[in-house]
Amino acid sequence: MNRRNFLRNASISMAALSLSAKGSMIPSLKTTSTPKTFVGIHVWVYAAKQPGYDVSPILGQIFSDAAYAGFDGVETMEQPLRSTNFTKQIKELIEQHKVRLLGSSYGAEMWDKNSTNKIYEDVDLIFSNMASVGGRTFGVSVGAPRGRKKTEEEFDTQAELLKKIISLGEKRGIVLNLHNHVGEVADNMYDLRGTLKRIPDVRLGPDLNWLLRAGINPIDFLHEFGSQVIFLHLRDQLSNGKWSESLGEGNVNFTEIAGVLKEIKFKGDAVIELAHENGFVTTRPLRESLKMSRDYLRKTMNL
Repeated sequence: MNRRNFLRNASISMAALSLSAKGSMIPSLKTTSTPKTFVGIHVWVYAAKQPGYDVSPILGQIFSDAAYAGFDGVETMEQPLRSTNFTKQIKELIEQHKVRLLGSSYGAEMWDKNSTNKIYEDVDLIFSNMASVGGRTFGVSVGAPRGRKKTEEEFDTQAELLKKIISLGEKRGIVLNLHNHVGEVADNMYDLRGTLKRIPDVRLGPDLNWLLRAGINPIDFLHEFGSQVIFLHLRDQLSNGKWSESLGEGNVNFTEIAGVLKEIKFKGDAVIELAHENGFVTTRPLRESLKMSRDYLRKTMNL
């Protein structure tokens, strides 16, 4: 299922709103002895309005906005990194704005044995371009069959492909993490646990808001899997379960999350991924919402 379908179809679990305020080593971009958490933006809020969710034509705007809002870098979606020309542009934008490319998210039907060779070749190309501009993370969504759960054989296929991608990334200085929407963690995390059964030490990059919408308390998730969590997607939402325009305008208790991250000794990357409900009308320029979100993380999470 693609990201747009998730936006349309994800069911909101209000019971999970108890989190609300009202109710291998990671390669480092830093040279200091105590590196701080890298804080970036994910491009989804831009991609949602682009044909094919491809942000390649607006990379300049994205990097400019990230610099204006005070972020360390950008997590893109994979389309620009299939092109040497857009990769070259990313390199130029990094130098112009002093904003890094953290890495890329990526989604594919990794359980489908008829697709594994094509996916591996695609990832190999992306890794080559990503490494050339200093990208170091790869957040993977594994896909799902329509209308049914994966079989044990499909989990085996998925795990074998993930292992190959992990190995490929190690050669390029790129670390894979498993990213989730609702589907990967629905039904008591059936899909995620199917992968963990086969790759127990795989790195995790949870989206805390999608966990919430799947009825999973993000605090419980972080406690259970804390040693494997190297990456976070952060988003806020209102008491009615709809996304807020920026972090700090909703009810999610980021101060509580910060406390748990300290408990589990989190040393990974944190990425803000704003998203808007269908039909939502913004009240300010996107870069201002990004800046508000960045400032809010500094205030509540010391990031």
